[in-house]
Amino acid sequence: MSENNDSTLAGYLRVHDRPPAFEGRDGHPYTVSIEAERTADLRAPWVGFLVFPRWAQTGVGIVGHVESGDLLRAGSRSEVEEVLGALTLHEVQAFLDAAIAGEEPSAREG
Repeated sequence: MSENNDSTLAGYLRVHDRPPAFEGRDGHPYTVSIEAERTADLRAPWVGFLVFPRWAQTGVGIVGHVESGDLLRAGSRSEVEEVLGALTLHEVQAFLDAAIAGEEPSAREG
């Protein structure tokens, strides 16, 4: 994949040096970050998910957020970042819209 490809989450961050912006199904502006947390599961000690900060309509500040729920169980933080970074921006938008709707995705193994 080209270093200048901004169609994935990691590619967009690399090319533009900032997170992509999305309009949620609720009409509010959002950005996204990849998050990873340790778990007690020795077989997959990391869980990955997306956090979507919701911005004020004026763009002045963050007024809330939604989370995707656990999307990935993996062996390392870097694996979480690699797998979630490979999501297309269309997939990220779908996770945002599902999070706004209150739908919980199923976690998968990395």
